[in-house]
Amino acid sequence: MDEIDLKIVSTLQKDARISLKKLADICFISAPAVSTRLTHLEERGIITNYQTQIDYKVLGYPIKAYVSLRLSPKDKDAFYPYIKSVGNVISCDCVTGSYSQIITCYFKTTKALDNFINDIQRFGETKTQIVFSTSVDTRPLELTPNENSF
Repeated sequence: MDEIDLKIVSTLQKDARISLKKLADICFISAPAVSTRLTHLEERGIITNYQTQIDYKVLGYPIKAYVSLRLSPKDKDAFYPYIKSVGNVISCDCVTGSYSQIITCYFKTTKALDNFINDIQRFGETKTQIVFSTSVDTRPLELTPNENSF
């Protein structure tokens, strides 16, 4: 990736709906050149999706939780299709440590969260953390070094 590709990706992280013309102006290249670069970034798997960030609380899902699950390797074949089918789950990461899965989910009520936890406990032990507030919301990854990156 060159500096123009980095500029394109950095800009798209902030606004995936930006027009090709505006993106071209920011990068000081033509709109067809931006389109070609986007195609190459997609083909290389650097850009995998264009998403909209949603405020789930406004939609009636005020309970955000992280559920850690100690999943036995023998249960993975059943667990992965199950967790993909749960609409309240926005991500599930396989991680190191005493728990092997970290599930990020949103619910309308603590009762609904409790029902979910009771359901996934058939796959293993859980530990749940409910989010009270967020000091750094989902944001783009800084792709260029600055004094606040490592």
